[in-house]
Amino acid sequence: MSNDPLHGKTLEMILVELEAEFGWSELGQMININCFNHDPSIKSSLTFLRKTPWARKKVENLYLDFVKTKKSKNP
Repeated sequence: MSNDPLHGKTLEMILVELEAEFGWSELGQMININCFNHDPSIKSSLTFLRKTPWARKKVENLYLDFVKTKKSKNP
């Protein structure tokens, strides 16, 4: 079993989870990219993130921080 929280997670799963937790507005403040700030949707964000490695990395890092924080609150 992998200790990597990203293992087995698709970009779509990560995005859905983050959007449910924070909402588009807060996501757009945390990671200032247009797909979160202007007419956001899962589909448009996935299209952008799949083509833009630096933005995808920021989303993955945010997810890792989120998972770590969630674990520390609920051991």
